[in-house]
Formats: sequence, structure tokens, C-alpha cells
Amino acid sequence: MGLFDSLFGGGGDKSVSKQEAYAGILLAAAAADGHIAEEEAQGLWTAIGRMKLFSNYTPDKFNKMMDTLLKILKKGGPDLLVEKCVPILPEELRTTAFANACDIVLADGVVEDDEKKLLEKLQNRLEVPGDEAMDIVRVMVLKNRG
Repeated sequence: MGLFDSLFGGGGDKSVSKQEAYAGILLAAAAADGHIAEEEAQGLWTAIGRMKLFSNYTPDKFNKMMDTLLKILKKGGPDLLVEKCVPILPEELRTTAFANACDIVLADGVVEDDEKKLLEKLQNRLEVPGDEAMDIVRVMVLKNRG
């Protein structure tokens, strides 16, 4: 630990909670192309807002969680966020996280190369079978068409 870490943070790397892991994967998807479009941000809030996983989150607790995730994102980009979040995410939420990440990426109607790469990385890291991943992508393309 550095001299100023205890005062200004940046010391030990704290682990993220399962809620932070889920939200972090969605945030990484939203930020995959270097910026977060309004539609992507709205998709993130909507996905999180309807989950029982976040039912006990007050606005203050939610804001603190997002601050933690944004610090990780700023430090190392979407890839670091994925690397920190995937191992924490419970197995039963992995396909759900992948589906919501696809929905967020497709929300603005444009899929950049960086977003494609992130979705492929998520599919592999979350261990979503290829045929299931293709089904999810097809449905999300239909959902976000027009």
C-alpha cells in the first residue's frame, strides 16, 4: 500500500458483490465502445430496476455501487470490469447477464467492433453455449429493431 492510498483510496483491491458483478457486466456492455449512449444507460437502469437481486437497494446504495463500478471502468476500461465481475457472478445469473448485455449493446441501433468483441468475451467468460448465445442475440436484434 502506498503512502497516500489510505487517504485517497487505490489501496487494496476490494472484491465486488454479486449485485455489483451483475451491474458491472451491464455497465461494461454499455461502455464497450468508449461512450455510454442514452439508450444504453436507460437499458441498464431498466434491467437492474426490475430484478429481485436489487430490491433492497435504496437510491443511495445504488449510487454508491455505480460509483464503485465507474472507478473500475475508468481505471481499466470494460475489460477490467468484466474480469473483476464474471468470477463473482452466480452461475444462475450468467445467461441473464449475457442477455441483458446484448440488449444494452443493441439499444442504440449500432453495434461497433468493440461491442462485438466484448459480447464475444462475455459469451466465453460467462460460459454461455454458442447456440444459446445465438438465440439470445437473434431475439435481442428483433427486440431492438426499428
